[in-house]
Amino acid sequence: MRIALNILSALLGLLLLNGGLNKFFNYMPAPEDLPEAMVKDFGALTEISWLMPLIAIAEILAGILIIIPKTRALGALIFFPVAVGILLTHIFVGPSGLPIALLVWAVLLWILWDNREKYRPLFK
Repeated sequence: MRIALNILSALLGLLLLNGGLNKFFNYMPAPEDLPEAMVKDFGALTEISWLMPLIAIAEILAGILIIIPKTRALGALIFFPVAVGILLTHIFVGPSGLPIALLVWAVLLWILWDNREKYRPLFK
């Protein structure tokens, strides 16, 4: 099980790195068939000039930390609020991406569960 978690964590980390870097360098163009509501949501996010760079930095940092087993617990905490946004976006705006969002959440929840003892002091 540890090997599977390490592989899935590495894949999640690379996915986050790619998503964060793309927000800065825009090397992956957006699909042309995006739902109108999603285009409006992304437009609203870009209207707040500091928000996309903040999300990108959180994704890059979380991706690096999640790849490294020793820092994975911290990376998961950094990624959690971004993951909430991803999930809600795919539930309410663009359901076609929901299966991928659910896979991302499955890996995130596994990481959180695996590190639950490290989080215990946060809830005392």
